[in-house]
Amino acid sequence: MHTDPLTLYPALAHVLPSLHSLGSGAEPIHVAADTILFDANAVCQGFPMVLEGEVKVSRHSGDGRSLELYRVVPGELCLVSSASLFRSAPVSAQGITTRPTRLLMITPSVFVQWLEAPVFRNDVLGLFAERMADLTGLIDAVAFQRLDQRLAATLRGRGQNLALTHQQLANELGTVREMVSRLLRRFEREGWVELARENIFIRDSKALRAVAEFQSN
Repeated sequence: MHTDPLTLYPALAHVLPSLHSLGSGAEPIHVAADTILFDANAVCQGFPMVLEGEVKVSRHSGDGRSLELYRVVPGELCLVSSASLFRSAPVSAQGITTRPTRLLMITPSVFVQWLEAPVFRNDVLGLFAERMADLTGLIDAVAFQRLDQRLAATLRGRGQNLALTHQQLANELGTVREMVSRLLRRFEREGWVELARENIFIRDSKALRAVAEFQSN
């Protein structure tokens, strides 16, 4: 049974034009996993509101590296899309579904009209504040935290047996696969992990926690 959009996004009960009056323009769409919803430097085609599934938003470099900024799950809003529509500027990152996803894609003109509703506008402005805090933490991690700390922190909290490739970890950390592989081999020599093809087995989570929480003088 599908969740009512108004349950996930209560502010939509106060916008004009109403969701109901948009008719086919507000029909949920279904997209497969690994579908690119928007790409960096492209014109923003609409404002995604996730009803089921998940959208990963990332920045990509010319040499193939990737850095995940945040993820949008049901009931949350997309900062990159809203910023693009606010400024009438190209999208600054890529949004791709991580699993089969159902969402509304609200046209730019309707999004601008909805901003006239104080409840919806406050939701969007609140999103900016929340995402800014998240991105500040991400900047601190990238700029000031050692890569081995970040890798150890990324491995923790996912269970003991991780079905992850070195490239996937590199993408999450915004670095290159070779650096991740080098650190993982070091972790393996220390007896903290056991490596296999597209799989990482955590042998000593306490040691990983110590690395993740290490503070240099």
